[in-house]
Amino acid sequence: MIFNSKKPYSLPIRYHVYFWLTYFVFNTFRWGSYFNDYVYSLKTTLLGFPIHMALCYLNILVLMPHFIYRKKYVLYIISVLSAIFIMVVLKFNLTYLLITHDVWPEGPQTISTLTLNYTIDMMMGELYVMTFVTAIKITLDFLKEQRRVTDLEKSQLETELLFLKSQISPHFFFNTLNNIYSLSVEKSNKTPKIVLKLSELMRYMLYETKGKKQTLENEIMCIQNYLDLERIRNGERLEVDMSISGDIHDKEISPVLLLTFVENAFKHGVNKNTGNVLIDIRFKVKGDFLYFTISNPMPEFTVHKDNFNKSSGIGIENVKKRLELGYNKSDYKLSFKNKKNIFVVKLVIKVT
Repeated sequence: MIFNSKKPYSLPIRYHVYFWLTYFVFNTFRWGSYFNDYVYSLKTTLLGFPIHMALCYLNILVLMPHFIYRKKYVLYIISVLSAIFIMVVLKFNLTYLLITHDVWPEGPQTISTLTLNYTIDMMMGELYVMTFVTAIKITLDFLKEQRRVTDLEKSQLETELLFLKSQISPHFFFNTLNNIYSLSVEKSNKTPKIVLKLSELMRYMLYETKGKKQTLENEIMCIQNYLDLERIRNGERLEVDMSISGDIHDKEISPVLLLTFVENAFKHGVNKNTGNVLIDIRFKVKGDFLYFTISNPMPEFTVHKDNFNKSSGIGIENVKKRLELGYNKSDYKLSFKNKKNIFVVKLVIKVT
């Protein structure tokens, strides 16, 4: 609902003053030039404006919250017409007693008593003022609601992005800790080095990835640390071919976005294969875009190879969602390809 019945009119008082003061001056000069009598116009305006204001605020603060918001439209119409009629009678009598006996100089004839024509004409005038002010109120409420909805959507988007980003680290550390456990069972002398590299990665992910964006240089350094960790763990059977071209300085990207693809390549291309394995990683910056490519061999023993391209666990699904929420569709393009038992991920993404 656009209108808030608990706080029906929260516009700062100064704006009310500006509006009524402007309207007062305009109305005074309008009728003063019409009658060629600015003193008379000032007197009638001073008398009529409290009535205008009373009707407008009665409508906005009382009648609309009690009837319109509760869908009691017939009662609302009756109440508005009754209020206007009472104010017209009051205006007629006050004008007659305090200003002049010719209470309707702009009318077709001089009157000294309340007539139907006068009543209808004055009621239409008051209704016009009420409608004008109410339209302003509705417009302001609509704009305020739009801003509230926009802020809420932005807040929800940021919350979801933070949630998705928070999933990455536990997922990554869970896999790495499993590897450390396996090496510790084997009493491998590689364990201390892996723990040290893992601590460096943890420090980066805990303290350097809180913002919406991170420098591309730091992200590549994080990936290099991860590769060092994997080299220690896998030894000579692992070959990593990584190349960087273009200007990577002053470029920004969502934190640990690319690391997800790297971790996924090792999860499926190294851990599930025996013998020597080649992981190929390419970083190419051209203009405002990064062309990122990573390829790994398909698992030797995978029951559902056909489903490999569709899903690679929480990591890939996570990064797809982060791209959808954090970037415009025109700012990135993500594709997967399975060619001759080589799984290739290509991401073109804006990094400015």
